[in-house]
Parts: sequence; structure tokens; C-alpha cells
Amino acid sequence: MEILQGVWEVIKSILVNSGYAYFFTADGGYKNFIMLIVAFFFLWLGIKKGFEPLLMIPIAFGMLLANLPGANLAVQYHDLQGFIDLVAGRMTDTAGNTLTPGLMDFLYFGVKAGIYPPLIFLGIGAMTDFSSLIANPSSFILGAAAQLGIFVAYVIAIVLGFDPQQAGSIAIIGGADGPTAIFVTSKLAPAMLGTIAVAAYSYMALVPVIQPPIMKALTTKKERSVVMGTLRPVSKLEKILFPIMVTVIVSLLLPDAAVLVGMLMLGNLLKESGQTERIAKAAQNELMNIITILLGLSVGATTSAQSFLNLNTLKIVLLGLIAFAFGTAGGVLFGKLMYVITKGKINPLIGSAGVSAVPMAARVSQKVGQQENPSNFLLMHAMGPNVSGVIGSAVAAGILLTLLG
Repeated sequence: MEILQGVWEVIKSILVNSGYAYFFTADGGYKNFIMLIVAFFFLWLGIKKGFEPLLMIPIAFGMLLANLPGANLAVQYHDLQGFIDLVAGRMTDTAGNTLTPGLMDFLYFGVKAGIYPPLIFLGIGAMTDFSSLIANPSSFILGAAAQLGIFVAYVIAIVLGFDPQQAGSIAIIGGADGPTAIFVTSKLAPAMLGTIAVAAYSYMALVPVIQPPIMKALTTKKERSVVMGTLRPVSKLEKILFPIMVTVIVSLLLPDAAVLVGMLMLGNLLKESGQTERIAKAAQNELMNIITILLGLSVGATTSAQSFLNLNTLKIVLLGLIAFAFGTAGGVLFGKLMYVITKGKINPLIGSAGVSAVPMAARVSQKVGQQENPSNFLLMHAMGPNVSGVIGSAVAAGILLTLLG
């Protein structure tokens, strides 16, 4: 009998100190349970629906790990000084207990120190062909116009009571560029990083759902049916000079954008130079894959129940949608203006591709255009504004960091 009593005491001790018991505590354990459900939902979106799976799945799994009670896998700091205090054993919880740094704390250092997003840009640059933009430089205008949503969302966020740094972090969602959103938020409002990253990648994944109604509402059937001419061939010299000149011009104008633009253009130069094929492939594949895992996992681990489940999260999600919608509208409206100026030679649909969701936004322009005119092929034309949007989002990030950082 004493043996059975002893076994029961051991079992009871294990259960009382388990994560399962924490779900039923009075200090908010149910919130962790809710966050696990949210993590399962995002895993479903990534695995079953294929919504940005390369980042959605690591972020969702990081969210899951962060909300397992007692696992010590949530990021416990939001700035570099906090990381120093955590490692030195000077950081304590609300009960006065000294916090011990965990795996995610060390992985997250790459986000907070601004390491992962630029390396992602390096890989993106190595995979990007800027020929469409070089062949049609007016695409720069459409890429710039699609950043309208960033500044509209910033103003609305200020009106809703967010401080300028928080408003800037929310607004950058409108650029539809996940690494840029993470980079800006880690500098301006790190406590909001998890929410903003999840919102940014969710809207990027929902481009085929969000954009078509806006595009159709702002254009006529005649405009959507416009067939654009063939783009001119681009020389190898142009492809080599482009990343060098963009780096110099943008970085001198906005030094805060230099790290993103510079890495983007370095990756592209490695691709186009013809002399660095081996490391260009490494940037496209091995480096990109490794950094994507580390970035997604560590960002997901910032979404603890305490920081994610609040009214501000709902506001951020709604403002992100507004930013994305206005960005799409800005590109389409400037496309309509170019349609008028060129006397019907520009299809306004390519303006929607000015958001930085490459190449999904360009594919949406192609799809909507072919619905009106099956012989219409807008993909290459839409890629110009699309890759311009990548540069535009980095420039917008530089502006926000210069003004608010």
C-alpha cells in the first residue's frame, strides 16, 4: 500500500508541475492554450493551403514552442541591452526569479542585431531578374506608388493612439515584404515584432484573395484588356551596372536603407556578373534556407500569449490590411494615369504588382488580365513594378528609420 501511495505521489507531482496543469491555473494559463490553437491554425495554412509555407510553418512552430508552459522557449527580451542582461543573469520575471536564456533567445539575437533580414535580401537578390525593370524604367513609378499604403497606415495608426515608432512598424506591413517589416520593427518597436511578422506574412500569402477585387473595382474592362508590347532586350552590361548604381544612389540618399538595398544588389550582382555562379547559388539555396528557418522560428517565438493576445493585435491586423489595400490601390491608380499618358499602351493592372510580394503579385496581374483577354500576357511587364516594389519597400524602410529611429 505504501508503494502504491508513493507511486501516486510521484505521478501527482509530475502532473501538478506539468504544462497541462498550467492551462488550468488562475494566472492566465488559458491564454497559452488559445495561442496553441492559433499556432495550429497557421500550421494548417502553411501545410494544407500552401500560404507562404517556407516562413509560415517555421513561424507557426516557433509560436507553438513559445507557448508551451515551462519549456522556456519564448523570447524573453526585446532589445540588445535586454539580451546582455539576460545572459548576465540580471533579468528577472514578475516574481523576482532570475531568467535563464534559452535557445530562442540566442537565435533571436540575429533578428535584433539586424543580421537575418539583410541576409534574406542577399538571397532574394540572387534569385531576382531586374531585366523587366531595366527595360521599362517607368516601372519604378508604379513600385513607388504602391508604397502609398505605408504612409496611409502610418497616419491612421497615429490617430488610433500608437506612438510614431509603433505606427512606422505597423505601416511597413503595406510594403508586403516580410524581411523588411521584421527589420524595421526590430529597430523601432521590437515588442510588436511577432504580431507584425505574422500579419505581414499572412497578407503576403493572401495576395491572390485581397488584390483582385481592388484591381477590378478601380479599372474598366477596356483597361484590363490592354495588350502591352514586347519589352526590349537588356544587355549584360546593363544588368551588371544596375545593382552597382542602385546601391550607390539609394545608399547616399538614405544611409539607413543601405544594408537592405546593398545586400539585395550584392546578391543580384553575384547572379549577373557571370564570375560567381557558385556563391550565387549558395546565396539562393543553402544560405537562404538556413536563414529562413532561423528567422521564422525565432520570430514565431516572440508571440507569447502575454504579448500577442490583446486589443493592439487586432488593431495591427486591421491596419495591415488597410496598408496592403491602399498599396494595391496606389499602384493601380498610377497605372491608370500611365494608361492615360501613354494613350492606352499601359495596362493599369501591372500597377498592383508594385507591392513587394515577388512573384505572386505579378502572377495576380497576369491572371486578372487574362480573365478579360485570354491572349494577354502581362507577367513580364508586371515583374518590373514587382521587383521595383522590393527596392521601394527597402527605401520606405530607410525613410522610416531615418525619421523615427
